Amino acid sequence: MSAAIDKALAADPAPLGLAAFAFTTFLLSFANAGWLPSATVGVVLPLALAYGGLCQLLTGVFEMRKGNTFGFTAFCSYGAFWLFYALLQLLAGMKMVEAPSSAVGAALVLWGIFTLYMWIPAMTTNMALNLTFLFLWITFFALGAGDLLLIPLLTNAGGYLGIITASFASFTSFAIVTNSVVGTGTIPLGRGIHRKE
Repeated sequence: MSAAIDKALAADPAPLGLAAFAFTTFLLSFANAGWLPSATVGVVLPLALAYGGLCQLLTGVFEMRKGNTFGFTAFCSYGAFWLFYALLQLLAGMKMVEAPSSAVGAALVLWGIFTLYMWIPAMTTNMALNLTFLFLWITFFALGAGDLLLIPLLTNAGGYLGIITASFASFTSFAIVTNSVVGTGTIPLGRGIHRKE
């Protein structure tokens, strides 16, 4: 039994967290880009709670079990982001809290700052993850500026940037899963900066 547990805990949790992040981000970004109606937020909320939030938190816990400080910090934080987003929308919709655009914009900029400093260590992992974090911090800043300055065009731009971000995250997830099944290096992720493969 111990060997089976050890094998289960040896599985890489990152693809789950990346997929949860990517596909929740895709849906919200489709709305921000104007591809889907604003009412799409009603569908994003349960996805953000169940997949973007819960699954990323679980991923973070398993990354901690593996001793991966970066993965633990990233997945738990972005899982918490989706829970924050869903709760904010729910509480604001029930008129239990006010959500002024300036405060939402400031929160998004703060998430952008967090992502900017997470991008620095991400550059040493692989190119796909590097690009995921690069476009994510730019996305947060664009969305935050759109809310702070009340410029819908920036929110639309943030939607397109979010789609690019989610594309890199989903590719990274796909590559890790495929490489674990077919063989290491089947889907190249690109070299990280100052690291040898």
